[in-house]
Amino acid sequence: MGLGVVAGIIFGERATVVQPLGDLFIRLLMMAAIPLVFFNLMGGLTSLTDLKSLGRISLKISLFYLFTILLALCLGLVTMHILKPGKGIHLTEEVQDTFGNIPGITEALVNMVPDNIFRAFSSGQMAQIVVFAVFLAVAILLLPVEQRQPLSTAFQQLAVLFRKLVSLILCISPLGIGALTAVTVGQYGSSIFGPLAVFLCGIWGTQALMVVIYMILLYAFTKQSPFTFLRLTAPLYATTVSTCSSLASLAVALEVAEDRLKLPKSIYSFTLPLGAQLNKTGTSIMLVGVLLFTAQASGVEFSLASQVSIVLVGLLLETGSGGIPGGGLVIALIFVKAFDLPLEIAAIVGGVYRLIDMGITTINCMGDMVGTFIVAHSEKKFK
Repeated sequence: MGLGVVAGIIFGERATVVQPLGDLFIRLLMMAAIPLVFFNLMGGLTSLTDLKSLGRISLKISLFYLFTILLALCLGLVTMHILKPGKGIHLTEEVQDTFGNIPGITEALVNMVPDNIFRAFSSGQMAQIVVFAVFLAVAILLLPVEQRQPLSTAFQQLAVLFRKLVSLILCISPLGIGALTAVTVGQYGSSIFGPLAVFLCGIWGTQALMVVIYMILLYAFTKQSPFTFLRLTAPLYATTVSTCSSLASLAVALEVAEDRLKLPKSIYSFTLPLGAQLNKTGTSIMLVGVLLFTAQASGVEFSLASQVSIVLVGLLLETGSGGIPGGGLVIALIFVKAFDLPLEIAAIVGGVYRLIDMGITTINCMGDMVGTFIVAHSEKKFK
């Protein structure tokens, strides 16, 4: 990453020549991510002793994710109100209104259940894959022991196989990460010093504050040293910053949970994929940041009631961003449209979204890992 930064500064736009190497690294991770997630999930869930354990783990991780998402939305609101980065910005570009609508709660819940599991796998619908795996695992747990055990063993062996595949892919991670970093700095580095500096600093500052909160929660619930935790999980953040893809980074997150944190497969194989779809605190900060940036540039002031609506709508929308680079930008445009603000924001934020996305993906994946670590620690007394 350090060499990539230097190369990006020296060569500027010419650093994009190494883009194919970075893209290849992302594609290889994406190739392994879906089967790795599914077989890890099945191997972990079928190793549980009873359904009570699954219910207990689900409740704990869901409460953690809900709390941190709401906190992130509120932090984003406060930061943007203090900094007011949109003041003095004039939006002049036109953006076509083709970004869809906010789904209702019922629609969102129904869409989590796949009507075609093969389509869910091919399109990378992580929520649908998790739901299918949970139902399948419950069915296996209800089988007699002599029938359940061979299936559980097979899933665990396949999980080992795909973890080995990820280990092979990670052999080229220094090259892939270096290339992606060089391209990002070469293309977007100068934007940090332009008119968007306050906005970028506001988003990055709020994300940094979220890191501090995660470390406080980690220490409060587990007494784990934050410095040790960050050192052990560092490979994950190198991947999130360079790929800007939570789905590609999920393969690395599973590897880190298994090999570096030594967490139980029965927990991390469920909580990490679930978090990749549902727990997006970095995305939440970006959503309210873009919304208030647009409102301030348009001279719009939100009432207290409107700000409550912002938090509730953001809570619903943050789960909809895909685990791919730039996936959150489309969701941000839907968010802006929902409050009848001009979509011209895309002409400004879209140009530097990669810089924002680096922090978004990192915070999202860090939250999943911290939540998983806390739940795993709390489950020790049940062993």
